[in-house]
Parts: sequence; structure tokens; C-alpha cells
Amino acid sequence: MTVEAHKETLEFKAEVSQVLDLVIRSLYSNKEIFLRELISNASDAAEKLRFEALSDGGLYEGDAELRIRVEADKDAGTLTISDNGIGLGRQEMMDTIGSIASSGTRRFVEALSGEQAKDSTLIGQFGVGFYSAYIVADKVTLRSRRAGVGAEHGVCWESDGRGSYTLETVEKTTRGTDVILHLKDDEKEFLDSWRLRSIIGKFSDHIALPVEMRKELYGEEAEAKKDEPPEYEQVNRGTALWMRPKSELTETDYHDFYKHVSHDFAPPLAYAHNRVEGTNEYTTLLYVPKKAPWDLFDREQKHGVKLYVKRVFIMDEADKLMPHYLRFVKGVVDSDDLPLNVSRELLQHNRKIDTIRQANTKRVLGVLETLATEDAENYGAFWDEFGRVIKEGPAEDFANKERLAGLMRFATTHSESNIQRETLDGYLERMQEGQEKIYYITADTAVAARHSPHLEVFRKKGIEVLLLSDRVDEWLMSHLTEYKGKQFQSVAKGDLDLGELAAAEEQEAKDKAAAEHGALLERLKTALGERVEAVRPSTRLVESPACLVVGEYDMSANLARVLKAVGQNTPENKPTLEVNLEHPLLKRLELENDAERFNDLGLILFDQAQLAEGGQLDDPAGFVGRLNALMLKMMAD
Repeated sequence: MTVEAHKETLEFKAEVSQVLDLVIRSLYSNKEIFLRELISNASDAAEKLRFEALSDGGLYEGDAELRIRVEADKDAGTLTISDNGIGLGRQEMMDTIGSIASSGTRRFVEALSGEQAKDSTLIGQFGVGFYSAYIVADKVTLRSRRAGVGAEHGVCWESDGRGSYTLETVEKTTRGTDVILHLKDDEKEFLDSWRLRSIIGKFSDHIALPVEMRKELYGEEAEAKKDEPPEYEQVNRGTALWMRPKSELTETDYHDFYKHVSHDFAPPLAYAHNRVEGTNEYTTLLYVPKKAPWDLFDREQKHGVKLYVKRVFIMDEADKLMPHYLRFVKGVVDSDDLPLNVSRELLQHNRKIDTIRQANTKRVLGVLETLATEDAENYGAFWDEFGRVIKEGPAEDFANKERLAGLMRFATTHSESNIQRETLDGYLERMQEGQEKIYYITADTAVAARHSPHLEVFRKKGIEVLLLSDRVDEWLMSHLTEYKGKQFQSVAKGDLDLGELAAAEEQEAKDKAAAEHGALLERLKTALGERVEAVRPSTRLVESPACLVVGEYDMSANLARVLKAVGQNTPENKPTLEVNLEHPLLKRLELENDAERFNDLGLILFDQAQLAEGGQLDDPAGFVGRLNALMLKMMAD
């Protein structure tokens, strides 16, 4: 059967052109990286073939010896990286090479800062390593054929990176992919055999399959074999780094391998390498990155570590080996006794997977605990990047809830900074004598939380309050109910319960005020109608005239705002208006005899209380109108 040759020229998307321009202009300080990225891609292609061949041995096409070859042609000025892995079909070529990181291109471009060091890091985070070829090449040709199809289904992709590429159907007798780099005139150093071997040894020594180059012959041997086919020799160690003894490995070895599995340009923040023996034998090498990937909060994007069974690649992004809240962890899990002939779906439900997952979780949490204890500065940087993800943990992982709480960092009223650096253990140490609860407040922003009127009595009494302003905090506090025996209590829910910290005379004063000013409270309730559940004197307020409080088991006002922002329906919980009867506004309001003006002032008081906690008014125009009328009345008086 023959396939008619089909060649077409296609335009890169505008964003892709921007990325290519960035790569070509900005990454010269990292130009060696191109070879690491292309060899890593070739290694991935070989691993994918190994996996697919488990169920279809014919994909090997009679050649099960997987390898990568690097060949320099000084006469042509080209450098070729070849593999005999899974290969690409025409549509795959368009999807993966014609567009960068698929759906993430626009966000990638938006993240560009124009600063070389930062942008080079982004290249790794966005997984666009193929395009690093343009650091050293002014044209790239890619010839590929997917394993298992005929030679006539080969595809040739070619581009100079200037806005378009050609795609052509070609004859290719071998499966896999050849990436041919037409080197720029000032990059011919990468045609030197010694230079290439040095780079491969530096970045790709750990690749778990052979990286080969032509064997160099000299003198009489070269003359005798000049007409014979070239001989190849392995130039990397070719052993899985995670299987080597830790005593043989240096920190540089670990860092280079991290860059291979993560496609990150920066070294990891921390790592753990362990061999587990017994009924369930496996090896893990897990890394904590320094920077969050761009798609960390993309629910559609898969995350996870690589799974191997007896050094055979089984699954990339094996999310079942790590809880979702640790999805930023990179690395490898290699098991000795998971069945090889199992499908992906069955493998995900294998009991041994659960055991490995639990052990991985404890190991990563242990690494983070050590980092938090021994290097507070770096842990603070980690928290800024990944703290919101760790806060997802208590809802997902009940068994490790307290360990996760110990790893969390918060902004509190203990310091003036809104940076999250305070620990729950530190909070417990600073608790006042007789204090039985950990108090917190949630708000849209750290500033709104810090200036909430609900905190006034806590400041007066010197009681520390956690200031929670991340969207995930409402979800967190619905699952994190206590820490080391101390209950969490929202300062904006229910009756204020300060336990032994509340003076008996304060409650007596509140009861007395409710009796003495009952008429005022009743008038306010009538003016506000169905907007509020009740109006009562407050023990929370010191300086503000009023605040809104929801029931202890009701949804907080902040959570209601968060859910509405994402289009979710929320129950209509009517708040209670608490008023500070010692405030001049309330004293003046009590003397107001004009019913219409009293009602307007009551509505203004209610709206102000909503605004003070970051809420949105149902009728902002009405609020402005009432406020303007009040101002005109004051000026007339």
C-alpha cells in the first residue's frame, strides 16, 4: 500500500511565535540545556513504547533494543538526536509540536517577565523543552514514524522558528524520531565529539537506556574500517539513578536527575531517596520543587510521579501514588512486585499502590518538617509557593491532619505583617492563661481580616487571632476543627465565647443594656425587617458602631461570597446585627424621633456593617442616596 505524499505549510499560533522568539533571543546562558531536553524527550518516547508494547509486542517491529543516538555531521553542519521509541503520527505532530504545551500557551506568554533568568525557568515549567533546540539551531527538521504503522506513514516537520512550519508525508523505514538541528554558524562547537560527550555525561548520565555516539577511530584502525558501517558506543552510564546506592551519588547527580524528570531549570528545594524491602519492595526518589508549576491549580491537568516496575516504565504522572494535595512532588517510584500485565485502571486500584501512597505521603511530610525546622527561610519560600495546596490536605487526608496543621503558616494579629509565617505551635505557646480556643477570622484579603470590627475586643484583651484570607481557608477550617486538643473558633460566628477570659461583669452589662435599650433594639429590628435575624447588644465591639454575626453552624459571609463568585447557589442565612450601645452613633440614634430618618439611619448602619467585613451591598444606589440625604441634612442644620 502506498500513501500519497502530502505537504502543507502551517502558521504557528501568535503565542507560539512569541515563545520561539523568547527562546531564540534570551536563553544563551543555558544553551547546553537543549541537548538534555532533546535526550529527555527521546527517553520518554522509548518509555512510552515499552509500556504500549506490554499489550502489543508487535510494536517493537523485531527490534526490542531501545536506544538514543547523537550524531554530528561537520560537513552538513547538523546535529541529529535519534530514538527508536514510540514515534509520532501526523496529527500528533501537529498537536504536540505545532502548539506549545497545548492549552497552556497563552498563560505561558502572560507569565513572561522579560527577565532572562525568570523566563528561562518558565521554559522548563511549561514543558516546552523541544523548542530549546532553537537556542543553537536556525532550522530544525523532525522526521518521525509511529511504531506499528507502515514505512509510508512517516512524517517530516520542519521550521526555522520564524512563524510557520511545513508538514510532509515521507517514507521512513525505522520507527521513532530523528531531530535534526541545522546549527547556527556560531554554534558549531556542538559538532565536536568531546563537547557532546561532556554534555551527555553532565546531564544525561542517568538516562535508563543507552545514549550512543559513533565510536572514534584513529590511525590504522580508522583507515582499515573507513568503508565499513559506523560502530556505536554507549557514552552514558545507562543505569537508573534511583537504583544506585546513595553512597555513590552526589548532590549534583540528584539535582541533574530532578531536572530530567521535571524539565525544570532550577535545582529542587529538597529530596528523599529510599529503598523499601519486605513484603512490598520498591524504591522511591521524590523531589520538592522550589517553584510552583503554572498549572498547579488546573483541575484538568494531571500531576504525579513516574511509575516503573522492575525498571520498566509503566505510567507517567501516576497520581494514585501521591495524594492530590502533594501533586507538586516530582520523582520516581520503582516497584519490584507490581504485576506487569495489568491495565492502567487495575493498577490504580492495586492494594500495594495504597501502601506506597501512604509511605510516600509520610516521607514527603517528613522532608517538609525537617525543612521547616532546619531552614525556616527556605520553608517560608516554599509556603508562599505551595501553602494553598497544603491547605487542601486536611479534607483529603484525615490520618495526617495534625501533621499538616503543624506545617501550616498563618498571618496573625501577633505581628503587623500579612506574610504567612506564624505557626500553630507558636500560637499555642502565646495563648493566655485560661484561653481554651484558637480564634480565627476569614476574609477576602489579609487587610480586610486585620481591620475587621470583630477583632476589637480581642485586641483590647490581647488575644491573638489567625487572619485567614486565602480562598481555600474556608474549606480548610470546615475540616480542621482542632489542633493538639484546642478547638478552632471563628470570631464572626455565634455568641462570642471567650471562656474564662470573659469577665462576668461584661455579660451582666450586656444583659442590662439589652433590658435598658430594648426599645432601640426593637425599632432597629423593625427598620431592617427580614434583612436580619435579630438585633442585640455586642460584647465584640469597642470602637465600631455595629457588626454582622452569623449563627455558629451557618455558612460564613466570606464563604458565601466565595461560592457566589464561582457561580454556586448559597442558602440565605440572615445575620444578626450586633450594636455597640456605647458608641455615639447609637446614642444619637436612640434620640431620633423622625421615623423615616430613623429607618434610613438604621439601614445605613446595616450597610456599613456589611462593607466593613468586605461584603457587597444588594442596593448600593439606595445606600448612596440615603447617605447623601443625611449629608445634606447635616449641612442644612
